[in-house]
Amino acid sequence: MSGSFDRIRVLIVEDNAHMSTILRTILQGFGVRTIVEVRDAADAFETMRDVNPDFALVDYMLGDLNGLEFTRLVRTASDSANKYLPIIMVTGHTDRSKVLEAINAGVNEYLAKPVRPVDLYHRISALIERPRRFVKASTYFGPDRRRRQDPRYRGPWRRSTDKEDSEAC
Repeated sequence: MSGSFDRIRVLIVEDNAHMSTILRTILQGFGVRTIVEVRDAADAFETMRDVNPDFALVDYMLGDLNGLEFTRLVRTASDSANKYLPIIMVTGHTDRSKVLEAINAGVNEYLAKPVRPVDLYHRISALIERPRRFVKASTYFGPDRRRRQDPRYRGPWRRSTDKEDSEAC
């Protein structure tokens, strides 16, 4: 396992130093060598330019900007260093409304605290082995929110009310 992640660069955006240390320790156990930790979303947005991370672990609750706002900024800001950055939201907020909010903001994966190494490993593996296409629509840009494809579907759109301005990236 350790050899497979040795070239991955990870950005941890977590305001709690203890949780950041736990995530770093787990990632190091997987063999990740390049881990950059920041405490707030504004620093993370700037750090993305220097580090060019392969993915980010982002807490839901941060300082002035929360994890959702950070995700939206990464996905839609004109000066974003990487609009396609895979983002795993790591949070203790696990109620359905928060999960849906995160998915609609453009996160790739959602991971509940307390974090188990096996769960983090599965989320990272999903980013690598089963990446989702990005979708651009008038009100959304991010990974396709559908987890599976329906083999019975035979058309260009998923809903009869979808407009032609939706396209896959």
